[in-house]
Amino acid sequence: MLDALGLGPDDERVYRALLGRPDCTATLLSDLLGVPRAHIGTALCRLVEWGLVIRSADERFTAAPPAMALGSLISQRRDGLRMAEQALVTFAEEHRAAMTGSSISDLIEVVTGVDAIRHRFLQVQQAARTQVRSFITAPFVAVPPGENSAEPMALNRGVHFRAVLDRAVLAEPGIVADAVESMRNGVQLRVADELPMKLVLADADLGLVPLAVTPAGDPGAVLLHRSGLLDALDALFETVWRAARPLELAGIGEDTGPTVTVGAEGPTDLDRKILALLLAGLTDPTAAAQLGLSPRTLHRRLRHLMDLAGVRTRMQLGGHAVRHGWVESHSARPGPA
Repeated sequence: MLDALGLGPDDERVYRALLGRPDCTATLLSDLLGVPRAHIGTALCRLVEWGLVIRSADERFTAAPPAMALGSLISQRRDGLRMAEQALVTFAEEHRAAMTGSSISDLIEVVTGVDAIRHRFLQVQQAARTQVRSFITAPFVAVPPGENSAEPMALNRGVHFRAVLDRAVLAEPGIVADAVESMRNGVQLRVADELPMKLVLADADLGLVPLAVTPAGDPGAVLLHRSGLLDALDALFETVWRAARPLELAGIGEDTGPTVTVGAEGPTDLDRKILALLLAGLTDPTAAAQLGLSPRTLHRRLRHLMDLAGVRTRMQLGGHAVRHGWVESHSARPGPA
């Protein structure tokens, strides 16, 4: 029944079993369903990753409410289909241009090698007059975080920057600090669960799209000039931008010292950093690593914040944090336990 959402038979059986049995163990589920313990464990891992099941510290599992959990998966599938429709337009234009052949070299330039891609990446931003838009995904081949020298110069010229980050990229070393610095300079950042490609657009005139590594081992990219193909990528960016969630990391990069106590009046700056990172979609281990904390310390801070807020779940904590100004976010759900 749920295979259209990507769930396998074991995943669905385990989720349905948990709907009426909160705080159930993997062993009990194995006995109940007559499924090997290893298969149950694999299904539970997938369900937790998808947000359909909540795992407690003592390895007990509870089904997330269907309206919330399955509704989120359905929305993601719809977004994916819309992105696929945009890709169809892109592929159709690419095929048309290839068949025309007479002026394709004037519209598309193939760039090969790390140095050449880096050079074109900086040039595209330098050429922008009004705006630069980009999709940011890992791995970083040509320009690592903190090394985009063209961005601050373009911002000083009044160029407006918007970027969508693939959620997985938030775990990359240095990316949070780089994002904080960019946002301080006026860059707008949003987060999508998954992006289809890397992309940089300068106004409606230039686009750089990295490609797969060539057989010789060198990375490649295409530089697109104004064309129907570039118009399709323009539309793709705007579609993804509207569906993505704003990234709010106010205060993350500030040096707040070693304090880890919560005063009676509210959370500390460290607590605000923890909440902001989790609301941005980072997992507990990744958020702890970005802040230089142990996972145990992060969990202890979250437990203290839940007590301070008088709530029992992470979702309730996220809502409380937003309503009471502990963080600024358009999402009110810290990451999974």
